[in-house]
Amino acid sequence: QVQLVESGGGLVQPGGSLRLSCAASGFIFRNSAMGWFRQGPGKERELVARIRSTGSTDYADSVKGRFTISRDNAKNTVYLQMNSLKPEDTAVYYCNARITPTRDYWHDYWGQGTQVTVSS
Repeated sequence: QVQLVESGGGLVQPGGSLRLSCAASGFIFRNSAMGWFRQGPGKERELVARIRSTGSTDYADSVKGRFTISRDNAKNTVYLQMNSLKPEDTAVYYCNARITPTRDYWHDYWGQGTQVTVSS
């Protein structure tokens, strides 16, 4: 079964850094697109960053230049390095795996989420 386990969340000061990790199991990790989403108070869940199986990446405009997504296929782990954190980055961050067994079908799997709070 697919499992995604996030870690690394916590309380940090504005301008600080944090690295989130997502340990994946139960599927062929190297073939899957992975992503990080977040949901802040009173907001919709939004895509923060994604990384394809090829290694190409996309970022939300709000985090470009500050966040970096990466993956280690040998460890079945995806990371989100967050620098220059702002209070508006406060949210629950979710790891996502998009598995596409066919060309016209995919299924999203989600971790339980990890809380990131940016406050002075």
